[in-house]
Amino acid sequence: MKKLSFYSFVTLLLGMMFFTACDNSLNQGPDLEESILPDELTVEIPTALSADASMYKSTVVDTLKGREIYGHLRFFIHTGDHAGRITRHVMMAIKEYNIDQVISLTYVSEDDNRVKNLVVVEAPEFEGRTWEYGLTITDAESEGNEDGGKGMQVFWSSSPKEGITMIKPYNLDQSNERELATAMYRIDYSGAGEMGYDRYMIVSVAGLPDIDPLLAPFAMDGMKMFVGKTGDQVDVYGNSSHPNAKFLTEKVGYNWAFVASGSISEDIAVVELGLPLSRINSDRREVLLEENSIYNVLYSEVKTIWPHASDEILNAWLANTEAPGYFNRHGFIQGGEAPGDEFLPLVRRISGLTPYNPADIASLEINFE
Repeated sequence: MKKLSFYSFVTLLLGMMFFTACDNSLNQGPDLEESILPDELTVEIPTALSADASMYKSTVVDTLKGREIYGHLRFFIHTGDHAGRITRHVMMAIKEYNIDQVISLTYVSEDDNRVKNLVVVEAPEFEGRTWEYGLTITDAESEGNEDGGKGMQVFWSSSPKEGITMIKPYNLDQSNERELATAMYRIDYSGAGEMGYDRYMIVSVAGLPDIDPLLAPFAMDGMKMFVGKTGDQVDVYGNSSHPNAKFLTEKVGYNWAFVASGSISEDIAVVELGLPLSRINSDRREVLLEENSIYNVLYSEVKTIWPHASDEILNAWLANTEAPGYFNRHGFIQGGEAPGDEFLPLVRRISGLTPYNPADIASLEINFE
């Protein structure tokens, strides 16, 4: 089976919206700042909390210790952050082609050479609310399918700035691997000053393909992540679901459940991470982050396999598993005691954050209107 990952398929979208419209009668639109299209529908995440696969290099060959578990988390957060980057690229590309008014047009995608339909409407209804505008892109030949051939839908309002973006990559570019046909993501954005944040987004990813556990034992099948920004600080919390993840025993299927807070100007962050089984049905902080802390989960795994494990074995497996974990722009620093006083305000912030219910993330679905 070919190795697949969320990271590989989202990168395909970065060049996706540079299209040629079939209708050449469009008038030149106003300047970008006068466009009806929203100028922001995402929140950026500090580098200290996000790293792509090329930046993460494990120093461990035979085990997965605390440092590597924290390192994986930065990559999982990066996948959600990448979803926001795709949305920004797509919206900017649409603006560059002067799609700045209520309009309906057809174009041929340069990616899969298939006809796509793009429609911008006023006052659409979605999830019990009337939005100012809505944008839908469909694959013309697939519009009779159950999903309507939809590749992208955006609903937004400008006062306050709020929006929902949903993307199904396969319908935007059907030259993608067919195994990705069900993959979807969604971003809910608010700049209304709610929940104690200047602005926030909630990133959801679902329908990722099954991957051979021998190729990618910690591969995700979905995730949900909240990102809230207030001044210089960004809080991030959520879960990623890993149906094939296992450590030493036969227990399989874990969530990376986490809460984090970072400083943009200092590019530092603090993370508390738990490893609850994906079937756990709880949204209690003490269950997700304390009972199922990295230390407790790995300690239980080692003692189950080796009841009389030596201190040397325990120390090897439990290195850097203490909570919380500390990061700078270069990655993980250490677990447990803060490396400096500048981290202490972030430690206090994460104490009030809680991940989502693991069972909900394991069964997460995303659907178009």
